[in-house]
Amino acid sequence: MEGDEAMTALPDDGWLVAHPPPRHTRLFALPPISNDYTVEDWLKLPETGDRIELIDGSFVVSPMPKYDHALAAKRLVRILDDACPQDYEVVETGNLVVDEDGLIPDIVVGPAEAIEAGVASLTAAEVVCVVEVVSPGKASRRRDYEIKPPKYAAAGIPVFIRVELMGDDAPRVEVFNLGAQGYELVAEAKAGDILTINEPFPVSFAPATLAGPRRR
Repeated sequence: MEGDEAMTALPDDGWLVAHPPPRHTRLFALPPISNDYTVEDWLKLPETGDRIELIDGSFVVSPMPKYDHALAAKRLVRILDDACPQDYEVVETGNLVVDEDGLIPDIVVGPAEAIEAGVASLTAAEVVCVVEVVSPGKASRRRDYEIKPPKYAAAGIPVFIRVELMGDDAPRVEVFNLGAQGYELVAEAKAGDILTINEPFPVSFAPATLAGPRRR
């Protein structure tokens, strides 16, 4: 009507500055399926900035870990890397095909030849040790305590290490070796202790060094 302001679908000047879109959100279409998603589907996913794992035929999305989680993983990578033989490599995160699942451990230890080949993923047969640093949240803790360890064991990965950053005695580290009935606890230590393990190679360290101020 005469005198009314012209209506438009465009935002006012400055609206996008005050209401910026999410910085890392990237939408993508999942392939149509009649059953479960497969490892092949998982490996075709684009990079989104999130950690996406394939568990029991479904995609499970986790946000990037908090800085204390990332710091503990980085420090443990350094400790393991300094101790590992020349024919092994230690890397932080990586795609790992575990039977029909696509998992992303926080740390992977495997033969240097396989890791240096530049592949997009490793198989469980190419890995000697995986590490999970437990994230807060019921779903994340269930994955690191109940879901992923049995899958690693069933796939034959010889050593599983779990790092707990919560609790009065944290950081706490548990080391499991593969036995006839699955993983068996062979060593554990909390803040104030020294942890010594022999597999996948000998190494000793204080769990307390995984958190808090840097120790020189």
